[in-house]
This record gives sequence, C-alpha cells and structure tokens, in this order.
Amino acid sequence: MSNIPDDLSYTKEHEWVAGLDDGITVTVGITAFAAEALGDVVFVQLPEVGASVEGGDSIGEVESTKSVNEIYTPVGGEVVEVNQSVVDDPSLVNSDPYGEGWMFRVRVESDADDLLSAEEYAALTSGES
Repeated sequence: MSNIPDDLSYTKEHEWVAGLDDGITVTVGITAFAAEALGDVVFVQLPEVGASVEGGDSIGEVESTKSVNEIYTPVGGEVVEVNQSVVDDPSLVNSDPYGEGWMFRVRVESDADDLLSAEEYAALTSGES
C-alpha cells in the first residue's frame, strides 16, 4: 500500500494538496499511488507561472513509460510557482512524490471541492488495482 500522509488532502484524480490551513497558497503534487501506477515518469509538463486556473482544470501532464496522464488543479487561483526541478528530473515524482516531487503552487481564490482526507483516500485506493 502506498504511503498516504495524514496532513494532506487528496483528490479522486490522485493529486495531493498541502497548505489548505493557511488559506493563501497551496502546494499540489501527485500521490505515491499515482506515481506507482504510472511507472517510471519521464516527462512532466506544468502550467505557467501567472496562469489563472479553475478548480478541476487539467493544467499539465505526466508522461511515463506506460502512459500519459493529465494533472488537475484541485483549487482555483493563480499559479505562483512551478517546480522546475521536477521538469528537469521527472524521476523525482517517483522517488519523492510528497517532497521534492511536488508540482506547482497556487494562490487560492476559490475553495477546493470534494477533497478527501487521508483515510478517505486510502479507502478509495484500496479498491483500485
């Protein structure tokens, strides 16, 4: 079973969100479950800094040796930072999805809908193979 940190929120599309408590800027990445399912990540495309995004929008993609998957933003707002390290070294998504493998940061302008707790995300992923 994938590691699922308790202090993050999750989406049904397998993104994680950190920093919702401060209500200003959140960090978004993909979960270890998603990274494991993808296999070796070889390419990451992220949104541009300054882009306005709506919660649920597809704003990038992750390509692995198996498939290409979209990245969704769980919150609306302005992209204020992208992780250039993960663009330069996509393997960070696999080796450290909750740390150095984060994707982007958004200044929150609209709340996230339908976020899951760690327990709810664990229940969601336990039924998937």
